[in-house]
Amino acid sequence: MPIIKLIISEALLTSLRTNNEITIHADNNDNEHPAMPGDNKPDTGFMKLIEKRIEQLKQTGRLRTAETHTAALHQFSRFRNGEDVPVAEITAELMERYQASLRSRNLTMNTISFHMRILRSVYRRSVKQGLTIDRQPFGSVYTGNPKTQKRALTLEQLLRLKQINTTSEKLNFARDMFMLSFYLRGMSFVDMAYLKHTNISIGQLTYKRRKTGQQLTIKWEQPMQEIIDRYPNTRSSYLLPIIVRENTGERNQYRYRQTMINRSLKEVARQAGLDINLTMYCTRHTWATLAREQQVPLNIISSALGHNTERITEVYIKSVDNSTVDKTNERIIQLLGNFRQNNR
Repeated sequence: MPIIKLIISEALLTSLRTNNEITIHADNNDNEHPAMPGDNKPDTGFMKLIEKRIEQLKQTGRLRTAETHTAALHQFSRFRNGEDVPVAEITAELMERYQASLRSRNLTMNTISFHMRILRSVYRRSVKQGLTIDRQPFGSVYTGNPKTQKRALTLEQLLRLKQINTTSEKLNFARDMFMLSFYLRGMSFVDMAYLKHTNISIGQLTYKRRKTGQQLTIKWEQPMQEIIDRYPNTRSSYLLPIIVRENTGERNQYRYRQTMINRSLKEVARQAGLDINLTMYCTRHTWATLAREQQVPLNIISSALGHNTERITEVYIKSVDNSTVDKTNERIIQLLGNFRQNNR
């Protein structure tokens, strides 16, 4: 069978050198299910299909998703010692042994589920394409979503974070980026990084989510402008000083900034007396939680967050007027001011 050659970063190579690799070859039992009439192309390599999917994701601009698929491919290739396997030979037994291999390397069940779900999505695509029949190979491995640490701040915690003023410009910048993300309805950091001055027009900010391509419009509020005024980005067309050199490693710039900001937020939280693992992603959970506490309907929250990929909320999103979402965001932002006045 062909050998899959992976392009692995220097960091990954270092990781491989410093960790004991577990090499498990597939044996004849993997082929316990012979090719069936539905297996139109039983010799189609599963890892080749993952590589093809990665290229498709890159071509459509879904770079982050392409990275997660690359990570899943790397782990599966490591298990297979670089040897591909026909998609028709992806069986429950093979996946069970793969899961056992991952567990033997002390990966958490959350991480194992992450890799398994990606492989499952590629397998399901191959079934839809008629490359194999569905043998349901992932039925006996873990693909669930474990409960994670609480990520939403209370209104009181958010106010303390907003009011803290450290002596460090770096920490203040991290805090302000956190608050701006919150004001922008929990906008993801990557979407913030790629905002341009031209995204703001006639009192509105319009942008496309890089994750889904969905276009969202947000009413531009005064607290947002105050933060932008503190950090003018005059070195590029981007709105925020996250990407300051255009057409030169833009993705690396925003990822570096994201890492630095998340590190700084840990110290900001400590100084604010918050017992929470503070990251930029907390803004999304916080906005949604506060909106829910204000009795905002779930379909409004889903629309505000851009959750158009959820089957249950898609039907409702189409009927939600954007002005309703804007009014919801105004209410959430005003909560901070009202809470402060009532607790003086």
